[in-house]
Amino acid sequence: MIEAAKLTLTGDVLLHCVVDAILGALGLPDIGQIFPDTDPKWKGAASSVFIKEAVKLMHEAGYELGNLDATLILQRPKVSPYKEAIKANLSLLLGADPTVVNLKAKTHEKVDSLGENRSIAAHTVVLLMKK
Repeated sequence: MIEAAKLTLTGDVLLHCVVDAILGALGLPDIGQIFPDTDPKWKGAASSVFIKEAVKLMHEAGYELGNLDATLILQRPKVSPYKEAIKANLSLLLGADPTVVNLKAKTHEKVDSLGENRSIAAHTVVLLMKK
């Protein structure tokens, strides 16, 4: 159960980071400003909803995903057994070919809250292309 909960949290961290990368590439404010949790429409919404909304904004602005490179930083759970499934699900949510979506994971070598398994971080870079 703890492993499943940690995987869900890891997925949320990744999806929120992807949303922020797309919004940033569009020159828009961050996820908390565009989708505030004080708005009943967004409060408690699944992270996949925010991805779909960010993709919608991307298309409305005349862009498509050129590529995406994401890195998860966490000690546990080990991401490698789930990496291809995560990549496939992310590609599906983005409406992108899996060949343009890259996912890496690394540990923080037992240093600070990341390395002590008390937190999770993600970094995402996206390239948007004019349609």
